[in-house]
Amino acid sequence: MNWTINNIPSLAGKTIIVTGGNSGLGLQSVKAYAEKGATVVLACRNYDKGDAAKNEILKSVPAAQIVVMTLDLADLSSVHTFADRFNREFKRLDILLNNAGIMMPPYQLTKDGIESQQGTNHFGHFALTGLLLDKLKATPASRVVNVSSIAHKQGKMDFNNLLYVNGKGYSPMAAYGRSKLENLLFTYGLQAFFTTNKLDIKAVVAHPGVSDTNLFSSIGGSFLQTILKPLFKLFIQPASMGALPQLRASVDETVVGGEYFGPDGRNEMKGYPVIVRPNNHALNKEHIRQLWEVSEKITRVEY
Repeated sequence: MNWTINNIPSLAGKTIIVTGGNSGLGLQSVKAYAEKGATVVLACRNYDKGDAAKNEILKSVPAAQIVVMTLDLADLSSVHTFADRFNREFKRLDILLNNAGIMMPPYQLTKDGIESQQGTNHFGHFALTGLLLDKLKATPASRVVNVSSIAHKQGKMDFNNLLYVNGKGYSPMAAYGRSKLENLLFTYGLQAFFTTNKLDIKAVVAHPGVSDTNLFSSIGGSFLQTILKPLFKLFIQPASMGALPQLRASVDETVVGGEYFGPDGRNEMKGYPVIVRPNNHALNKEHIRQLWEVSEKITRVEY
């Protein structure tokens, strides 16, 4: 039996944060949660874009409870400001969906001097999760869901040159793969932390296969986009399907902490969400430990 949005239970009374909730997989997730009665915090860099996304959802889900809040994961001060406001204004946090991400830009730095893909895709979410930990602890059976990618299989950790300082060794694909590998390493480290501290929280991870989202907009110029778009159509799935693994990871009552969800089709490119297996690099316990330590050091957020 294929898992679809029809399998999502009632979410009435629950509070959910979706980072990058204004487009792509995030927008699909916000809509699905809102349809089931949750209060959803749509977190994104640009408030106006978030507000436009909220109004779009309200056309089809008039009763949707959506709060738009500004969050720039590439700026740790913004992460602190967001977390402070959320912790002040909300009593609970049932699901933290760390969905936002950037894909394959040229070498550039976040406001804190971190290579941008790792800064946005991993370190920003690491800091956010840590700053919201008390709220997760206060909510029974809460979950953190991180969004990785099949590109993690190309990712390699190099703790001697983790952040490609001054662009050394940088390639857009290598850094993207590393950031997506970090999403998995972080999830396994987080689940171990929850288990060790006997916390009623699950850390789960998912990937969307190859989905039609605006992440692809950063690959090549407009001419290349025109050529590749028809080719992409042969093996990509709509964002509504791509969002299913992260939705299942966040609400399926049978989910066990540390599980990894992705599409059931060939090479996990498309299909319905099932448990999948990561590359062995993602299970390296020493790398899990090292990434955790360096993440606390870089973000200055200690769990």
